[in-house]
Amino acid sequence: MKHFIMKYNKYLGMGVILFIVLGSIYCLRPGHKAIVMQYPFVLKSMQVVTLSTYKADTAETDSTPLVTASGFKLDSLNPKKHRVIAISRDLKALFAFGDKVILTNAGKFNGVWFIHDVMNKRYKNKIDILINPSDRQLSLKGVLISKI
Repeated sequence: MKHFIMKYNKYLGMGVILFIVLGSIYCLRPGHKAIVMQYPFVLKSMQVVTLSTYKADTAETDSTPLVTASGFKLDSLNPKKHRVIAISRDLKALFAFGDKVILTNAGKFNGVWFIHDVMNKRYKNKIDILINPSDRQLSLKGVLISKI
């Protein structure tokens, strides 16, 4: 039985390769229109980071919680609507204030965000997501941040 399974796997692999080759030839023949999926943006730099959340409160920021390090002014009732990220200072070599980034592997925080703040110098390879005062704090590892 083991010999049969090994032989079957060998033929299955060859069949998959043959399917890919023939499919490629079919799609590349002259006059054939193939559907090609493209991203509407170009990823310029990527980094795997730890994500945490913070609130616009003097206990978690400096004395001006509604103004970010870039000078961006936040809505006091709904600061989350601005989709602001604070980055650790070591990430400033890859990202700058105003950069549009996309987060993946971040659960409900997946999507497009904007860098407008910087974290305390004691943090490394980390990003902070600005949330509303009523939201729960959370932390995630292995989040991919990519500049668009």
